[in-house]
Parts: sequence; C-alpha cells; structure tokens
Amino acid sequence: MRPERSNKDPVDEPWISNGGSMLTMVMTGGTSGFGAISAERLTLSGNARLILGARRPTSVGESIPLDLTELDAVRAFATSVRDRLGDTPVDALVRNAGVILPDVTGRTVDGFETTFAVNHLAHYLLLRLLLPALADRAIVVLNTSGTHDPANHAGLAPPRHADAELLAHPDRDPDRDTRPRKAGEHAYTASKLCTALTARSLSGDPDVQTRRFTVVAYDPGQVFGTGLAKDLSFPLRIAWSLLGTPVLGWPLRRINRNLNSRTAAGNTLADLALGLATPPNGRTYAALRRTQLTWPDPSELARRDELAQALWNDSARLVGLSD
Repeated sequence: MRPERSNKDPVDEPWISNGGSMLTMVMTGGTSGFGAISAERLTLSGNARLILGARRPTSVGESIPLDLTELDAVRAFATSVRDRLGDTPVDALVRNAGVILPDVTGRTVDGFETTFAVNHLAHYLLLRLLLPALADRAIVVLNTSGTHDPANHAGLAPPRHADAELLAHPDRDPDRDTRPRKAGEHAYTASKLCTALTARSLSGDPDVQTRRFTVVAYDPGQVFGTGLAKDLSFPLRIAWSLLGTPVLGWPLRRINRNLNSRTAAGNTLADLALGLATPPNGRTYAALRRTQLTWPDPSELARRDELAQALWNDSARLVGLSD
C-alpha cells in the first residue's frame, strides 16, 4: 500500500506547481534493490526525466558515470549533470546509494573510511554542488536508516557520535570497538545518523526555507534481498538473500513492523520524490513501518542542532568546501 496523497491545497503540490511539465530528477542508488524499483516507477510515471549516477550504463533513465568512493568523481558527475541540463533546474534530488562493510579497514582514494565516505561525505558533496541547480520547491530525499536510533533495537552497534573527523579516520577514535564487525556496524549506523543530521541542517537553512524545499530523511525500514549486504561475509549474504524471498520475508514482516519488502520501500521512495507523500510541518524524518509512511522523531542525537551544524561544517572542510 502506498502512502495517501497529502491534503494540502493543490497549489502547494510540486508536480502541479511545475505546470504539468516534465520533472527533472537526479538519483543515486537506482540500479539495484528497492532503488531500482523507484527508478523504474519514476520513469514510468511519464512525468519525469531521471538522471542516474551509476558505475555502469543503465536501462532506466539517463546514466552518468559516478563512483562514490572518489570525491573527484562526484565533482565530475555534478558538472556533467549541470552541463547536460543547462538552464533546466533539478526538481528532485534522491540520495539512495549506500554500503555496509565488515570492518573499518577500507579507505577511499581520498583517505577516508569507506562506509562514511560513500554514505555521507560523497553524498554531502553532491548535495552541496547541486544545491544551486535545484528548483524552487525542489524535493530532496536522503536515505537514512532506523539503525541510527538505539531505541529501535536494530541489532547493530548504535552510533556513539557524529564526529566527522573520527568517522573519516576511525583509527583516531579512542573509543572505537576493537571487534572488526562491530566497528563496521558503527560506521554504518553513524553514517545514517549523519544523514538525519544533514537533513536537519538543510531544512533549517534560510535560503532553503525561502526556496521552499521539501527535505526528507527516509528510513525504508529493514529491507532484505537488496545489494546492501554484498560486501559482508558469505553466511550473512546468504541469510540476507533468503530473508528477502516471499517464503521467509512475508511471515517476518507480519511479526516485525520494521521489515518491508523491496516493492513497498521502492514505491514509497518514488512517492516522496514525486511529491505524492509530503511531510507534516516541521518534520524531516520519515520511517516506513508495515508499508505505512510515518513521521516519528529521529534519535535524540539526530535532533541536536549543534551536532547538525558541526557535522555540516566539518564535512565541508573534509570535502574541500569553504563552509
């Protein structure tokens, strides 16, 4: 079941305020998992031009090469998007790609821990570079995870902080878990906390408020059967795949409200990007629970404005921006 449309006056709806013309959307993570379902839905809507950042050509939308492990590749992608679009603004930016790794030993070419670099830094840079190209009333959807909130008891090591310097260089973290798997889990959950904090900072920016952006940090719940687990151990990959099948997945989803199918997660992401699901006033965190989109509070850390501002500023420094 997809979320119901908002009861807002039609003049406030992005797809109507666009005058019925083609919507221009830029998306990462649209080639596999529930992101692929979203991408296909967006292109089949008949009202969207979709540009996908991907490592390889895609059969859906228009693809431009993007490797999120290289900040220079992110810069090149943003330049290519703006060159291709010219004066056409971007109506929706969907940041969906992400990874989880078995440890924190991996480093990108820029010298940052890989999970944090892909899930947060690369996407933060992409957001900053494309902000000037976003249309008034644009929609920005950032993929987060309920694992960022210890209250969800997701089974992964919860984030202890959102210190960009320590997450980029976990060997400098005096409290880093010495167990590789737990350290890897923390890198993932902390990166998702960073996503929620980024949404908070962005939505509070005066220019963003003037331009009436819709900013959403989207938690699709636990979605098995995607490519997220491809770098984990063989037993975990097998379990992840099996739990994504209808035979095992459907009964589990009946028991656990945090579990969702790829179809439900993907269609809801598309609804958010199209403006068919909109946040209540003052809300930026959306969580899919038993196929229903809810708007709860994020974690206590994710609601701290000083953390959000510090992360925004520190991330800018790490990616080479002035502020």
